Amino acid sequence: MHEAATRVAVVGHVEWVQFARVEEVPRAGEVVHASHPFEEPAGGGAVAAVQLARLAGKATLITALGDDETARRSRSRLSELGVEVHVATDELPSRRAVTLLDEHGERTIITLGERLDPPAELVRSVLEGGRRFDGIYFTAGGPDALRCAREFSKVLTASPRAVHGLGHGVELDALILSGRDEYEVSVAGGAEGEADTVVRTEGSEGGSYRQRGSEARHWGTIPPPGPVVDGYGCGDSFAAGVTFGLAAGMPIEEALAVGARCGAVCATGHGPYERQLRARDL
Repeated sequence: MHEAATRVAVVGHVEWVQFARVEEVPRAGEVVHASHPFEEPAGGGAVAAVQLARLAGKATLITALGDDETARRSRSRLSELGVEVHVATDELPSRRAVTLLDEHGERTIITLGERLDPPAELVRSVLEGGRRFDGIYFTAGGPDALRCAREFSKVLTASPRAVHGLGHGVELDALILSGRDEYEVSVAGGAEGEADTVVRTEGSEGGSYRQRGSEARHWGTIPPPGPVVDGYGCGDSFAAGVTFGLAAGMPIEEALAVGARCGAVCATGHGPYERQLRARDL
């Protein structure tokens, strides 16, 4: 019942990712054979935008890409997946990545090139062009872009990966991070004071959340609805689910449950988009 009334967007980054399966990630100097290769536009911004589109019926993505074939393919594929894409063209090439998936579904990611942040001018132009959003998830951009997202959204959540925008006093409804990612934990330490709620995932063990002025609380595991195939995109799908829940007016516990289901479903598919939670499953 929430999806028809919930307007959601992502301000974030896109990477064109080549996926391949290996028995195990190679050690230094070792050569391994990879199988079942496929490619998708992914990265935290793209994956979250597609998950939001599947929950809300549609979603907007504001991003930056190079002036190249990778950008054109990314826009086309994301549009196929239900995302309205707004792109600033950067002089640098679009970022690419290689993701190796082992037999346990764990992913190892190698990025190629600079991450491109959407400029504040594009963010303001897109957000000013329509009515206020119910929820925006922020994964990349500077402080002015983050301030603009705050101005035009009822609910604003962010990833520590949006390091350039954090730490400048912009209030967040939630800061969502992996408690097992050393980089995200280190960045979050300087931005937690800006968030009403700090959410830390702990993989298959669930996670914890702490609201301002309160003690941390934990949530447990939601089992995947099938064998675990691929861990890529689970955290981004989780963050999108939490953003959607908060934007739809759910209390934090219900929003976290939606996010946990999103992450669990994503783990049962090949790549980030084969299996994601949809509105009909809520």
